[in-house]
Amino acid sequence: MQIKVGIVTISDGSARGVREDTSGALLKKLCAKWDIVAHRVIPDERELIEETLTTLADEVGCNLILTTGGTGFGPRDVTPEATKAVIDKEAPGLCEAMRAATWKYTKYAILSRAVAGIRNQTLIINLPGSPKGVEECFRVIEDVLPHALALIAGDTRH
Repeated sequence: MQIKVGIVTISDGSARGVREDTSGALLKKLCAKWDIVAHRVIPDERELIEETLTTLADEVGCNLILTTGGTGFGPRDVTPEATKAVIDKEAPGLCEAMRAATWKYTKYAILSRAVAGIRNQTLIINLPGSPKGVEECFRVIEDVLPHALALIAGDTRH
């Protein structure tokens, strides 16, 4: 199965060009074995996040969208709310596993409000904004992503 990835960096600073998008760049490296069809850098604006996720899923044809940023307690952190607004089904086990596994590296892992879910044929997963958090969380879920995407595409043979 071809995995078509959309990466969305959600950061006011990166969107304004005053902060380097190190987390998005790292995600591109981590996903290099797949087909990266889009990489967007946008500010922490709920409507824009919803619009970007919808466009990547419905028009660009990504079957995997990974976001980085906007999952914390900050007043402008709205990525989980935007994600919930565009998904049809939640996939809580992915984020539960990321939080549980990364807890051993930092106690702040439990402050992540990341969400994962399915929109039509697309799996959307929120990752932290820091490169360290991105790598740690991605490594937790990396091996199950191809199987999850096959299931979403209708391949339910076990």
